[in-house]
Amino acid sequence: MTKTFISTFLLGIFCGFIHATPIAVEIVKNKNGYQLLRGGKPYYIQGAGGTVHLDKLKSYGGNSIRTWGVDANTDKILDEAEKEGLTVTFGIWMGQERQGFDYSNEEAVKTQLEMFRQTVRKYKDHPAILMWGVGNEMDLDYSNFDVWKHLEEICKMIHEEDPNHPTMAVTAGLDVAEVKLINKFTPSLDILGVNTYGDISYLPESIKVYGWNKPYVVAEWGPYGWWEVTKTSWGASIEETSTQKAETYSKSIKAIVSDKNNCLGSYVFLWGQKQEHTSTWFGLFTESDEETAVMDVLIEEWTSKPPNNFAPSIQNFKLTNKSAHENIIVNSTIQLEASVVIEDEDDDKLTYEWQIIPESTDKKTGGDKERAPRPLKGFFPKNSTSKSIVKFYTPKKEGEYRLFLYVHDGNGNVATGNIPFKVQD
Repeated sequence: MTKTFISTFLLGIFCGFIHATPIAVEIVKNKNGYQLLRGGKPYYIQGAGGTVHLDKLKSYGGNSIRTWGVDANTDKILDEAEKEGLTVTFGIWMGQERQGFDYSNEEAVKTQLEMFRQTVRKYKDHPAILMWGVGNEMDLDYSNFDVWKHLEEICKMIHEEDPNHPTMAVTAGLDVAEVKLINKFTPSLDILGVNTYGDISYLPESIKVYGWNKPYVVAEWGPYGWWEVTKTSWGASIEETSTQKAETYSKSIKAIVSDKNNCLGSYVFLWGQKQEHTSTWFGLFTESDEETAVMDVLIEEWTSKPPNNFAPSIQNFKLTNKSAHENIIVNSTIQLEASVVIEDEDDDKLTYEWQIIPESTDKKTGGDKERAPRPLKGFFPKNSTSKSIVKFYTPKKEGEYRLFLYVHDGNGNVATGNIPFKVQD
């Protein structure tokens, strides 16, 4: 975070925000554990990370959103959330060592503290605020433990400025040494937020064993991350199909709700769409705003009712009669066959969309913004939209690719999958 950026940010947050009456949020300890109260009433978070389609989040049974930083749309997002009856874990971005922030730089640390102070002063009375999200994954690829001391300064300041909302800091996974550091250097932190994916089933027990004796929130969860899955022989991460993801989400929800004593709820990631290794890995929506079977799982969990229309399920997705795990290496300009079995509970008319997309060359860590590769043209005939079995010729250029499949049901739902393959003569 540069000095110029912080100065610009400080000027921006002085825009006229009309203060309203805050709704007090508190954490109470009982004989079993902890509970979040909002306006004096128990509040369990059924949330999502993201700021789009808030009307859908509400209608699907969600009650809260999580943000990561302040920008030109912040006021609008807060107002829209309030309109929909949603709360906001208000994220304020905290400098990360891996992005060049130096926690040994006293001036930078002082300026960041002031940025937090002015942000809290501006927004603390908005009725949509649930808690303050103080940074995100500052522990990712870091070595300077002073970050936890500065986090303590920020949390103490927030408590002085705003007695109505608790603080939460979010870590990348859970580490026993890190819990000890936070316990030692950041005693004013109210809630530990944990971003966890494949290890989520271990979280309730790990929280206790590692010595965290305050409440926690699962601040991000979703499919197995690209860093957790099997890779091809050339290093391409193998993504779950949308149907496999739905099974993963179902198991993850069971782990989250298993700890009602200390877990205050969760934020599923991502309520929107983004490119991260692929265009379908984390988003609960596709680029065309369609929804997969993952959303069906969330709706049933949050409302205890089935969705009005189920997404198609995808099975036996294969290329050259091989699955994504079988290291498919082929020659250029040869004909291949792809096949899939699709089922749709509602018997909707299905449309198949086949694509070949080069493997991303802009892969990053920590959710940093990536450029998305575009689909190649001219590989599939027009009548492929009605076919569950297609033939196509491989690209002329050697390299790494993925065969993508989207199966649309015409009612806003889709099944997705992709198979990595390599062209090598």
